[in-house]
Amino acid sequence: MPQKILVTGGGGYIGSHCVVELIEAGYHPVVIDNFSNAVRGEGDVPESLRRIEKFLNTQIEFHELDLLDKPGLEKIFKKHSFYAVMHFAGLKAVGESVEQPLRYYRVNLTGTINLLEVMQSHGVRNLVFSSSATVYGDPQKLPIDEQHPVGGCTNPYGKTKYFIEEMIRDQCTAEKDWNAVLLRYFNPIGAHISGQIGEDPQGIPNNLLPYVAQVAIGRRKHLNVFGNDYSTPDGTGVRDYIHVVDLAKGHIAAVRKLKDNCGCKVYNLGTGTGYSVLQMVNAMEKASGQKVRHKPIAPRRSGDVASCYADPTLAEKELAWKAEYGLERMCEDLWRWQSQNPTGFSNGTQP
Repeated sequence: MPQKILVTGGGGYIGSHCVVELIEAGYHPVVIDNFSNAVRGEGDVPESLRRIEKFLNTQIEFHELDLLDKPGLEKIFKKHSFYAVMHFAGLKAVGESVEQPLRYYRVNLTGTINLLEVMQSHGVRNLVFSSSATVYGDPQKLPIDEQHPVGGCTNPYGKTKYFIEEMIRDQCTAEKDWNAVLLRYFNPIGAHISGQIGEDPQGIPNNLLPYVAQVAIGRRKHLNVFGNDYSTPDGTGVRDYIHVVDLAKGHIAAVRKLKDNCGCKVYNLGTGTGYSVLQMVNAMEKASGQKVRHKPIAPRRSGDVASCYADPTLAEKELAWKAEYGLERMCEDLWRWQSQNPTGFSNGTQP
């Protein structure tokens, strides 16, 4: 029997790509999502999962559930015997977290506590957690390795990721049969090669590449570039962009790591290469053949750092994982998704 993996937030961008990789690697994902960042398709199932079912010719078990609903979570754990949990569910916009800190703490922290308590009471001891490079705060050195100090987060979103890491770490210390892999993502972009699933931000995109793609397709007039006075080659912010499929493959490597009774492990998932905002705009112009109009520079956003890129060597050494796709492929795959789905999953309804 294939091992069952509970995927929280599996209707969203990264979660749905991980569902694809889980199925292809021979696991049996069971998905829960509350639609806060997934688009509802027919039969009240996330449209992303509907499409995966079609292109992989499979069926995916889905439950509409919020992690704040602990009795609902209990019900799912009673029904299934899970080998592990992949935890993606949570709010994730840096700017919004600065404006609504209490909402971020309530949803991200309380939801995770509920999940960990239910796992504990049902004897599920294996966890892969979707963390973030934001836990490093403003980098003290580059590239960032896993030994870099954490906790000096510049926004409440980053703090929730840091606090959750600490909760998981403490739980693994308290109960030695727990195993957890904390994956610190850098900047996921791109889409599945089918063009069927990709990032579909609800409302105005908070991340650079979905915004650039929406400008290229004509859905938005122009891009605002936030800050041109950073100490970077062209003054704009530098980030480590990783193809979402590479990122998803990193999660499969993490599930395999759990088999070693690894305790609590932390890995960066990035490419090790940083690209500036303007470099990314140029790469998307090349992939799309469209001009991406961008406005004269807007002021820096609070909570943003100048440069951030990974040292991913530990993941290569211990997980046997390495990012394969370069910038050109990331942008090509993103453009395929965007051009086939001009308004995302919503099939022709404008935001």
